[in-house]
Amino acid sequence: MDTNRRDFIRGSALAGSAMALGLGGELRGLGAENPEALLDSRRRPTERPPHPLRILILGGTSFLGPHQIRYALDRGHSVSTFTRGQTESTIYKRMYDDVEQLVGDRSGDHSALSGRSWDIVIDNSGRQVEWTRHAAELLRDTVDMYVYTSSTGVYLPYYGTDLKEDRDVLFEDPSEVPEDQRPTYGVMKALSERAAREVFGEDRTIVVRPTYIVGPADQQVTRFPYWPERLRRGGAVMIPGKADDRVQYIDVRDLTEWMIRLAETRTAGTFNVAGPGSSLGMHEFVHGMHAVTNSEVEWVTIDDYEFLEEHRVSAVLPWLMPVREYEGSARINIDRARANGLTFRPLAESTQDVLEWWNSDAVTDEQRASVIDNPRSLMQREPEIVAAWKARGGR
Repeated sequence: MDTNRRDFIRGSALAGSAMALGLGGELRGLGAENPEALLDSRRRPTERPPHPLRILILGGTSFLGPHQIRYALDRGHSVSTFTRGQTESTIYKRMYDDVEQLVGDRSGDHSALSGRSWDIVIDNSGRQVEWTRHAAELLRDTVDMYVYTSSTGVYLPYYGTDLKEDRDVLFEDPSEVPEDQRPTYGVMKALSERAAREVFGEDRTIVVRPTYIVGPADQQVTRFPYWPERLRRGGAVMIPGKADDRVQYIDVRDLTEWMIRLAETRTAGTFNVAGPGSSLGMHEFVHGMHAVTNSEVEWVTIDDYEFLEEHRVSAVLPWLMPVREYEGSARINIDRARANGLTFRPLAESTQDVLEWWNSDAVTDEQRASVIDNPRSLMQREPEIVAAWKARGGR
């Protein structure tokens, strides 16, 4: 085991040991009704750059935006957001008193942006190609650099074992994709990247391609949040996949803070963003998270892909069954981002913070029910799957 991975796992184990000894009370006490206190406790001292930026964030109230804004303000930058004004952030609510909140609609009303100038625009909400092209054309002469938040989904199908930024991506969907379903997510992101570059130029465009993003305020609650909650409950826990199936993810704070630093240096280019910093197998991932909860569990490893597919368990993110077009989905090369300052917090910290956030008022009962009580959820289906596996002689 290499040194980085050993340190990464050790960080999780130490956190779990501390909680087992009753040293985690400070963290546990922060979550139930005050997610702000928990997240503030995780804020790390940061140096302010010599030249503050004026930053415009397209979006800014969902998942990435609040973390970007918090870090940008901490570093002395001024921030404006452009949203429809219909969604309120579930975290850092008081912070928005220090943010200029512009209201409009990316599908039509951009009047709030007219006649204004910023140093950097960060496009988090580019879910349609024309949204990105229109925003880029509107801001081309009044903003220095365009930062587009893309996705490693541009690499689908994920063939290969070392997916780098210079890999060819698809700009049109295969013929078998129905017309009313085009463009698919990966193609949409690839086309949006291209639109930003065409308008701003290669030397004024930053494209960031993150893999599965995890952390407090994650709206995809059936993904990463499933694991801390499931492990906290203990009992017979299913681990899908083979021990050496790789997983990759990125904590939202590692991603967003790095994006702000990258914008400060105006480092143009395309960057894959995934973590941790060294290879992590599925079993190491689950055991590392379990060290935080310290619950009593019975591990049930199901490494038969055919059985898993038969029981509709082909993905429990960040694990994705590495077969067919997904064989390289956790083989994203991050050398370029690391060379430009990307860092990673321990799995234990991400796990603990998600668990605290999950049990705070920032998460609705409906969100929790979708993971815990929905008859189609994995948590509800797991006992039947485990029983079927054991009946076959598995354990």
